[in-house]
Amino acid sequence: MPNPLYDRLFGRHAGRTTPFLHLPDGTAVSYADFLSDAARMANVLVQRGLEPGDRIAAQVEKSPDALALYAACVQSGIIFLPLNTAYTTEELAYFVEDSGSQLVVCDSGKEAQLTDMAEALGASIMTLDANGTGTFAEAANTMPSTFATAPRETNDIAALLYTSGTTGRSKGAMLTQGNLLSNAETLVECWRFDQDDVLLHALPIFHTHGLFVATNVVLMAGGSMIFLPKFDVDDIIGQLPAATSMMGVPTFYTRLLDHPRLTPDLVAHMRLFTSGSAPLLSETHVRFEKATGHRILERYGMTETNMNTSNPYEGERRAGTVGFPLPGVELKITDPETGEELAQGQVGQIEVRGPNVFAGYWQMPEKTAAELRDNGFFITGDLGRIDEDGYVHIVGRNKDLIISGGYNIYPKEIELILDEQPGVIESAVIGVPHADFGESVVGLIVPKPGETPDLEAIKSAVGNRLARFKQPRKLLLLDDLPRNTMGKVQKNVLRDAYSKLFMDEPAARQDVEAGSK
Repeated sequence: MPNPLYDRLFGRHAGRTTPFLHLPDGTAVSYADFLSDAARMANVLVQRGLEPGDRIAAQVEKSPDALALYAACVQSGIIFLPLNTAYTTEELAYFVEDSGSQLVVCDSGKEAQLTDMAEALGASIMTLDANGTGTFAEAANTMPSTFATAPRETNDIAALLYTSGTTGRSKGAMLTQGNLLSNAETLVECWRFDQDDVLLHALPIFHTHGLFVATNVVLMAGGSMIFLPKFDVDDIIGQLPAATSMMGVPTFYTRLLDHPRLTPDLVAHMRLFTSGSAPLLSETHVRFEKATGHRILERYGMTETNMNTSNPYEGERRAGTVGFPLPGVELKITDPETGEELAQGQVGQIEVRGPNVFAGYWQMPEKTAAELRDNGFFITGDLGRIDEDGYVHIVGRNKDLIISGGYNIYPKEIELILDEQPGVIESAVIGVPHADFGESVVGLIVPKPGETPDLEAIKSAVGNRLARFKQPRKLLLLDDLPRNTMGKVQKNVLRDAYSKLFMDEPAARQDVEAGSK
């Protein structure tokens, strides 16, 4: 019987001796060797008593073996739960308990601190280190290099990915074989990947971007990856001449732009640069094109859906937008209160429907019902609009919406203006509690190196372009903005840090500080 995801991504490469992974030390892992390693691991999982539909939690450093563990789970029908390597024991306990994982795979250095937690939750523990050692690796080395692939169907769950949990409990998004397959097939076609592509891969593989976008696309196309353990700008510069494409987050590109070796000649052979996981500043888009001759292709996706939209491979890659809905994906903008579709150009919540949309939240039927409509549309929680040419613009997260004095304020609109000001490299706009207005707007600005933005001049510029209720009542300079591992600005951290900014001051003082005229 078939196993669609394994058959299409992995099984069809059986016996191929061409490289799949190019490693930093100059060696390569062939498709055949990679699949043999995965089969050995699948045998270990079955020997441990796991069956199709069971879950394993993996908190391991990025390595070929860590990637092979994903393939082993697909081949054996076990649901794969990759976890951020920065999570604490307390955080891991929640994921292991909520998922019902029967096995925890971790680095040897964390075994002692995780053993009691795992055993208390009924899970066993094994180790897998980036250098290929550990109890799991040792067990795999004794196993056959073939495995009878478990039969699965497109609606079977292949992976659980937990949302960041910035509000409430983290939710486990159930991603099916069909979800992952459909997205890989679509992206290979839209982004023109083939077996000659060499993808520069410096993303983590506990996240949709690095695991299910980058890796699955390369597997589907039959290409190869330069598999770096992490992003290091010097390493990236050194490896670019051997690559044809790169997938990154905005931080990758801002750091590359600061490197003296980034020139048009260095990337003349490159075919494609893509960016995602966090908004790409228009300034970064423009600067990168000036520095390299390449226009970055920005796209939009999320844990529950993988990719939803993309700027075109051929045609205008419009800065500040995430392009058009992918083939097979429906996208609409709706009123957050009524769910009614809004007219073109209006800001509302983004809803998507398609074969990429997840099956729901693990053991959370109420949350699933609240965010996944009966008609198949998923309420993303993102706010956006569609312009007159059909390009999708992301305005912000619904939870980031600021309501001040009864007016809805979209942070992205203000951030775009702040980012344009002299001496400003980037900004974040948040709402903080205000005794009179409910919330008040605060602009947090990161200066360009060696510059000090004129805050009064910025206030004046904003005042000339935005209605008064949208204008920040306070502007503050920060060295940098807090970000998660995928480069997204953590506005919840900023809101917590500045939650008392206005609360202890008289209303009259607040108005003065706001620069009211």
